Amino acid sequence: QLQFVESGGGLVQPGVSLRLSCAAPGFALDSYAVAWFRQAPGKGHEGVSCISSRDHMAYYVDSVKGRFTISRDNAKSTVYLQLNSLTPENTAVYYCAALSDRDITTIQALGHMIPLHDYKNWGQGTQVTVSS
Repeated sequence: QLQFVESGGGLVQPGVSLRLSCAAPGFALDSYAVAWFRQAPGKGHEGVSCISSRDHMAYYVDSVKGRFTISRDNAKSTVYLQLNSLTPENTAVYYCAALSDRDITTIQALGHMIPLHDYKNWGQGTQVTVSS
C-alpha cells in the first residue's frame, strides 16, 4: 500500500529556504497526483499545492504563489516542496497525500483545493518552524 514519508523540515530563521521531500519508498508513484498540506498550531489542515502524476501540472494556493515550488521525480518516487523566503506564519507540520489527476483538473477549474476526505495515504508530516 502506498505510504508517504515526509522529511526536510526543521527550525530555521525567517528569510531562509527549505526543501521538503515526500517519498514513497518501493512504490511506483507515477500513477498518483500528490498534494502538500500544512497544519499550523491550533488550526486546521490547509492545502498548499498539488502536482499531477506525469505532466507536472501544478496548483498553488494564493498565499504561497511565487515563494513555494512543487516538483517531482518519479524515478525516485519523490515529490518535493521548495519553500523560499520563509516567515513565522509558515510554521506548521507539512503533510503530503495522494489524489488523482482528475482531482487536479477539478482543483484547477475550481480555483481551490477539494475537501480533505478526497485525499488518501497521508504521511506522518514534517515540522517546519520559522523563528528568529
